[in-house]
Amino acid sequence: MFDVPVGQGPVHITLRMGPKLTRPVPAEVTEALLSAQITATAGERSGFQLAFDLTKNGLINRTLLPEGFFDPKTRVIVSVSVKGTADVLLDGLIVRQEVGASNQPGHSTLTVTGEDLSLLMDLEERTDRYPNLPPSDRVLAILRRYSDYGIRPDVYKEKVSQPPHQDLRVHYQTGTDLQYVTELARANGYTFYLEPGPTPGRSSARWGPEIRLGIRQHALNVNMDNNSTVDQLTFSYDGTAREEPQARWQDPGTRQSTLLPQPPISPLRPPLGKRPTPALKRRTLPGTAKQQREQAEAELLARAAVSADVISGSGSLDVNRHGYILQPRQLVGVRGAGRAYDGDYYVKSVTHNLRPGSYQQNFTVSREGLEARSAYVRP
Repeated sequence: MFDVPVGQGPVHITLRMGPKLTRPVPAEVTEALLSAQITATAGERSGFQLAFDLTKNGLINRTLLPEGFFDPKTRVIVSVSVKGTADVLLDGLIVRQEVGASNQPGHSTLTVTGEDLSLLMDLEERTDRYPNLPPSDRVLAILRRYSDYGIRPDVYKEKVSQPPHQDLRVHYQTGTDLQYVTELARANGYTFYLEPGPTPGRSSARWGPEIRLGIRQHALNVNMDNNSTVDQLTFSYDGTAREEPQARWQDPGTRQSTLLPQPPISPLRPPLGKRPTPALKRRTLPGTAKQQREQAEAELLARAAVSADVISGSGSLDVNRHGYILQPRQLVGVRGAGRAYDGDYYVKSVTHNLRPGSYQQNFTVSREGLEARSAYVRP
């Protein structure tokens, strides 16, 4: 959907709400919407905030608010359409509401704040056991519990295979489903998040490596006169961010301790920069000696990959000017920033700021080294 140009035109927001299954809200609710802010970040839960005009004798104040239409755990789906191109930006749950009453007519507001559907996975602590299941199969078993909300598992096998050994160890879950799934992702260098859409009421739950291969989104152009599409873009290069983790593993049969070899991170982090940054720090991972060897190797790879992104950029753009909706957790090219910083980046986060007739995005991008790997950046 992101590859379709939005062109010039007004921004239309569509709201659907309900306890589990949603339906379009009354027209008066859509007309009362003053602003919407939605933030999506790689590896984190998405959040949103919607502000409504709380007219004294309006439908919201008179009927919907007292009858629980905006109560916590109400499901909200936000879609945006610019010149006929629709995209689902959020599928989440309300967790908080605030009312600001004012003596001045037209200044009273209702603000609801919420998080994406992964909140459902964080409401109840469990103690569960998963005998003879590798991490990805455990994640699949957990995600199937949430299919009623239209959540489809998008689960990938581990880069370092970890065959289960029930005779040696049975894996237990303590804490919430979200905590356990997120911890399994971290231990394998993966990310876990919910991606709403492509149709309202559907989401995919990705448990796998960050998407650093494939088609790039249309480039962010800066300092290119009339061809500039980004209002500002700032880069930072932190040379101390990258670490070289060290892990020891003890053979349970011989009691011999071994320093595991450094793994290449390219299976998790295909290089985006031409000149990768060397690791200045060396850190020893705790607790790997008594793990299964494959589990220790997976954790070593995960730690090395996660710290690799030393270059980050942040900026803002007007969607109508850019011509496309910038999507988080995908690749995008940068042009006009100079030889050192041009090239492809991973979009770490995007904050959508919507008002009637206006659509602004703030974003952050990252990669592991200076200079583009290719002279061509997709316009």
